[in-house]
Amino acid sequence: VGMDVRRGEVVALMGRNGAGKSTTLKTLIGMLDKRRGSVSFLGADISKSEPHHAARMGLGFVPEDRRIFTDLTVMENLEVGRQPPRRWPDGSEAPVWTPARLVKLCPHLGEMPDRQGGRMSGGEQQMLTVARTLMGNPYLVLLDEPSEGVAPVIVEQMARTILKLKEEGLCVLLSEQNLHFAQMVADRAYIIEKGRIRYSGTMAELAADAAVREQYLSV
Repeated sequence: VGMDVRRGEVVALMGRNGAGKSTTLKTLIGMLDKRRGSVSFLGADISKSEPHHAARMGLGFVPEDRRIFTDLTVMENLEVGRQPPRRWPDGSEAPVWTPARLVKLCPHLGEMPDRQGGRMSGGEQQMLTVARTLMGNPYLVLLDEPSEGVAPVIVEQMARTILKLKEEGLCVLLSEQNLHFAQMVADRAYIIEKGRIRYSGTMAELAADAAVREQYLSV
C-alpha cells in the first residue's frame, strides 16, 4: 500500500468488503501491532507510534464502530477529546474546534447536550464521534466507513461536514464503499483489493472508468 494525502484534500480509499480499507486506517493510527514499512506524517515517521502518540501529533481517527462513551453526555464526550490549538509547519494557525463551533457544524448535537451517548441513535453517535475527534484539533482526519449503516439524512450531513473540513484546510482520508458518497466529497481515490492498491486517480477519472468500477467495486 502506498498513498498520500495533501493539505486541504479529501481522499477516498475504496474497495469491497474485506479488501483492507479499515486495516489500512488502523495501521496508520497505530492500532495494529504487526506493522511494516513507513508512515510519514508532517515529516515525522509514525510507523512505530502508539495511537495516543499519533493523536497528540494531530492525527484524528473516527472508527467505524464509533466507540463513544455511552455513559457520558454529548458535551462530556466532546471534552474527552479536547487538545490544544495547533499550527501548521509553515507557522499558520490550524483550525481550532470548540463545542460551540461543533454545534454549528453538527446541529443535532446542539439539541441534546446533556443526553448520554448510549441514548443516541447510530447516526447521532456517528456525528458525535466525528465531533469528538475534531476536538483534538487534528491536521488529518481518518474516517472509517462514514456512510455505513446510517440514515440518508445523516449521510447528507456527513458529506456537508467533510466538505466544511476541506474548506478549513484539513486533510481527510476516508475508507468508503459508497461510490456516490465518495463522489460528493473526495478529490482523489485509491482502490484497494486484497491489501494492495490497484488503482489511483481523481474522482472524475474513476467516475468515467466503468471498467475499473466493474472490476474492483461492483458486487
